[in-house]
Amino acid sequence: MDRRFRFGVVAEPKYTGEQWRAVARRAEDLGYSTLLMPDGLHLLAPLPAAAVAATVTTTLRVGAFVLASTVRPPRTAAWEAHSLATLTGHRFELGIGTGNPWMNRAAVDEIGMPETTPAQRLTLLRQTVEHLRALETTRTPLMIAAGGRRSRALAGQLADIVTLPHGPLARREDVKQMVAEVADAAGDRADEIEYSMNILVIGDAIPRPLVPLVGDDLNALIDADSMLMLRGTPQEMADEIQRRRDVFGYSYITVNALHLETFAPVVELLRGR
Repeated sequence: MDRRFRFGVVAEPKYTGEQWRAVARRAEDLGYSTLLMPDGLHLLAPLPAAAVAATVTTTLRVGAFVLASTVRPPRTAAWEAHSLATLTGHRFELGIGTGNPWMNRAAVDEIGMPETTPAQRLTLLRQTVEHLRALETTRTPLMIAAGGRRSRALAGQLADIVTLPHGPLARREDVKQMVAEVADAAGDRADEIEYSMNILVIGDAIPRPLVPLVGDDLNALIDADSMLMLRGTPQEMADEIQRRRDVFGYSYITVNALHLETFAPVVELLRGR
């Protein structure tokens, strides 16, 4: 596996069309590899957003962070993902997971999808991937968000990229165990998996829009040596990211779009290294 660093941007909640296009252009100009839209009914729909971002850029890869398997029938999700990969010249990366509690509830209450068990959500995820692979001739990179033990086992079997959702105060020993579980499930293909780390806090302030994800206690994050935070100078942050690659295997780093400009010097230091 090529363990050189690449960097992505995860979108904020609200954009006009022009703001979204501007973010895509700026991310490309600053050397980010990907622009990703989360899946939520209060957000722009990820796949149309990715398509628009691709039309105003030339090298930027686009994707979802991540589609909830409970929201779209597997064949429909695969059809749309394959279409987007084709129309973007294969600059699309499919991110998918079993959904968070809010999105899974919305799938039932607002979209009218059937209620699902955790096992059924994993089956939907697997079926989506199987349908996608049956449609394509050029492989679309697949990211799986693997927060649970069974998700990590499935990610080891299917994923090209794995992101490991965990709480803001998760211990590093626990994160290392999560990576080991993916690698064990991957077997002979373990070295082919790219690990992605999503950073929510850069510096010494927690952006208000991100408080629901990390809490509002900066000192608690510092005391826990939170994996969702980076602090210090650009070089100090770059050094910490390199340590995390050495220890955990993380080489694909994503940051919230709130940090697009602030994090750019770190991207400049590490991109392609």
